[in-house]
Formats: sequence, structure tokens, C-alpha cells
Amino acid sequence: MKKLMASAAAITGVLVGTASMPTPALAQAGNFTLVIYGNDPCPREAICIRKGESERYRLPKSQNPQGTPQQRTSWAQKSKVLTTVGATGVGSCSAVGPGGREGCLVQSINQAKSQSRQTAEDNQPPQ
Repeated sequence: MKKLMASAAAITGVLVGTASMPTPALAQAGNFTLVIYGNDPCPREAICIRKGESERYRLPKSQNPQGTPQQRTSWAQKSKVLTTVGATGVGSCSAVGPGGREGCLVQSINQAKSQSRQTAEDNQPPQ
């Protein structure tokens, strides 16, 4: 019986001690911040930042592609053309040397493939 009374007194002391602790102000109660768009409700435990409905599906400025596709092309892609400058003979698109005409066919096939790949990439919606 004495143990029961002692444990009840200890529990009461803990409860009284925690009740006297200061509580945070209502504005400080938010654990995290949220960006809320339009008229969406704000949860009570969050601090909300309101933005317009037109901003909901907009890409962030850091991920928004700038410029035309030609301006966004890397230097490696632009310099790939320079690897075949001055090439003659078999596999080159040149009238000089044997088999020059086969290189023109291979070159036009590769160019058509790269154009179709580029067109497919340009027509894809952003993710």
C-alpha cells in the first residue's frame, strides 16, 4: 500500500511539474512551413506561405530551361561535327578516294537518326 501511495505521489509531482512549464505562443506552434496555393486549407500545425493558383504547376526558376534548344546544346555536341573534317577515303563523304560515296549514305543515315531523336526529345513534356 505504501508503494502505491509513493508511486501516486510521484506521478502527481511529475504532472504538476509539467503543467507549470511554459507553453509556446500560437505563432510558434508550427513545426514546419508549407507553400499553399490558391484557397487550399492550411493545417493547424504548420506555418503557411500563400501563393496564387497560377503558380501551382510552375517549374522552379532553377529548373526552368532558358533559351532556345540550339542555345542549350552542349559544346560536346557542337564539336562532334569537327571530328570528320578533312577525312578522305573509305567511310568519308568525299569525292576523293575509293568508297567515298558509302560514307555519304552512312552520314545521312546517322544525321536522320539524330534529328529524329532530337525531335522526340523536344516534343516530350517536362517531367
